[in-house]
Amino acid sequence: MGFRQFLLHSFFMREALFLKQNKERWAAYELEPTNDPDQLAERFIQLTDDLAFARTFYPKSKTVQYLNGLAGSIHLAIYKNKKEKQNHIIEFWKYELPLVMAKNQRALLYAFLFFISFVLIGVLSAHYDENFIRLILGDGYVNMTNENIEKGDPFGVYKSQDPMIMFLGIAFNNIYVSFRVFVMGLMLGVGTVYGLFYNGVMLGSFQYYFFSKGLGFDSILVVFIHGTLEISAIIIAGAAGLILGNSILFPKTLTRIQSVTRGAKDGVKIIVGLLPVFLLAAFFEGFITRHTDMPVWMSSFILLASLFFIIYYFVIYPRKLMRRISDNSPVGEGSLSFYHNDQS
Repeated sequence: MGFRQFLLHSFFMREALFLKQNKERWAAYELEPTNDPDQLAERFIQLTDDLAFARTFYPKSKTVQYLNGLAGSIHLAIYKNKKEKQNHIIEFWKYELPLVMAKNQRALLYAFLFFISFVLIGVLSAHYDENFIRLILGDGYVNMTNENIEKGDPFGVYKSQDPMIMFLGIAFNNIYVSFRVFVMGLMLGVGTVYGLFYNGVMLGSFQYYFFSKGLGFDSILVVFIHGTLEISAIIIAGAAGLILGNSILFPKTLTRIQSVTRGAKDGVKIIVGLLPVFLLAAFFEGFITRHTDMPVWMSSFILLASLFFIIYYFVIYPRKLMRRISDNSPVGEGSLSFYHNDQS
């Protein structure tokens, strides 16, 4: 064995010993949470000491990532136990939901990729089969829209109902769809993927229909006034369903019940967080989209502002929050799964 190999062997042996000596204590911190301020403070001090040691000797190890997350969860618990507690609603939007999104960015990415793939399937299917659009959107909708196009008002469907009735109906439907996509995650995630498939194919065929009529750009400016928030929220609800399905399939070091409980809690937080998004989307569709003759700059502004909000709040801000608190005392939730994976 060469000198370099000897050093590497010694390095990994030391880390294995470090894990062996502390993993039971870390597991107890993770699986047996406490609200006692003294216990929280003691745990936090011990974990930050462990983290400092790991950062010094194993800076690129998964041990650092795990301790970073576990210490962060205890830091958040300490923060919640301060006497000067913030309003729980503000705390949810400012910390809880973003941190759930931060640790589940991969599920969000998968949901996005699934949805975009299904949109493309809808576009291609509509392109190669002229009956596909009617199969997906229904004869009634296609016939009505064809009539509206002949009248010179292709998006007249958004003016066909009283704004308040339209708002309430759309809000209920969107919330129902998102909840169903989430709950179908209980089918090992397959149900959620099907929900994304159905909505993605529908969007793809819908957009192809208007592009085939020479109204593609107009449809984006009109429909995506509300569609940006609505579609994004369905994708995020899909991420919640994938989290739930993943918790059933891959419990890791937790019991399956513990894993599913944790996945369900995270998913419910995401769905609750989407309620205002769906309400705002329904408001846009009921009261704003009907003004199909609004200036291009105005509809573009609403569309881009909605897109910026979704990307910032559900992707950028969670990462910034995680990184910002991590600089002082890391935030997040860990899992001992990496230990077993590395030892296998």
